[in-house]
Amino acid sequence: MASFLANENVPGPVVQALRAAGMDVGWIAEFRAGADDETVLGLALSQRRVLITFDKDFGELVFGRGREASCGVVLFRSRLRSPESLSQFALNALARPIEWEGNFSVAEAGRIRVAPLPS
Repeated sequence: MASFLANENVPGPVVQALRAAGMDVGWIAEFRAGADDETVLGLALSQRRVLITFDKDFGELVFGRGREASCGVVLFRSRLRSPESLSQFALNALARPIEWEGNFSVAEAGRIRVAPLPS
């Protein structure tokens, strides 16, 4: 199973729910709050963790600016707002048998799109 790094915009209750489900999840807010996106992506790479985020800017970093992201990125796109519903959404998405590493994945209600990252 993959290890994950939650971006600072992933709510604490979501991180806690993922951990309670047995997932290995680091959270940038706990050790590098306020880090910019490039730093967060670099940490995910150095720690060999799939980055999970609600921030679309990571798509621009990877596909627009050509930043290295072989660790994998999962972009959550959810209209859900309550901590409970967001937690369940994230749990359902990350529990799927998908190869997160090496891909840019977009998790939306009812589907997950997976695209290989540029090499």
